[in-house]
Amino acid sequence: MLLRHARSLLFLPASNARAIAKARTLPCDMVILDLEDAVADDAKEDARAGAIVALGEGFGGRIAAVRINVAGTPWHGMEMVAVKGSAADYVVLPKVETARQVKDVYSVCGKPVIAMIESARGVLAAAEIAAGEGCAALFMGNNDLRKDLGIPAGAGREGLSHAMQAVVLAARAAGIAVFDGVYNRLDDLGALEAECAAGHALGFDGKTLIHPSQVPVANQVFGPDAQAVVDARRLVEAATGGAERYEGRMIETMHVEEARALIARAEAVGQ
Repeated sequence: MLLRHARSLLFLPASNARAIAKARTLPCDMVILDLEDAVADDAKEDARAGAIVALGEGFGGRIAAVRINVAGTPWHGMEMVAVKGSAADYVVLPKVETARQVKDVYSVCGKPVIAMIESARGVLAAAEIAAGEGCAALFMGNNDLRKDLGIPAGAGREGLSHAMQAVVLAARAAGIAVFDGVYNRLDDLGALEAECAAGHALGFDGKTLIHPSQVPVANQVFGPDAQAVVDARRLVEAATGGAERYEGRMIETMHVEEARALIARAEAVGQ
């Protein structure tokens, strides 16, 4: 599966062997073994070793990544070296504010980097980060971004809307994937569905998640609509090139390309 086709991207504590084993049975498109916030300081060494073993065992065709700690922490260098020799597809770098941070990790790990945008500085530098060497995608880090912007914890996402659109624009301009931030409540799947729909409408490719129960919702919202796929195939078959009339509307090359992209996404997720 191409990264841009991923709908559900599940963070798991790399210290939790049971959660890692369960991930191999889940319908998530991507597994992210977390060495940062989800792991206590005194457990990071064991978590790093466990993550490398788990990556070697594989995740049944799912995309696999590791979120490492940032430069300046005691674990950053050791994690980069460990990831370099691992079977990870990507390395996730938190708290990115410059393209140089991404380049430095890429040069050591040799793995494409997914940059997390979690601060005002990160948002303002998102275009440079996305276009920089080694950057494969952007993640919204909405929890830290809320704190940095001074948005009250109980507020909606209105205060984040400009930042989220700026990050989507940066990713699209650079031709890379972009994913919405996590939803914190585990007992309100209806609200999660609404947030996924809002993120989808903004242009995000999928959503980062923190619990297995959230996976089906993200897959449903970010997965292609079945009827839309049928319509896309019909349009591609009917198109003869250039601008033409099709089922009461005008279509051109752009519409055919959009239809083919939708079909490719559907095929990637087994639809």
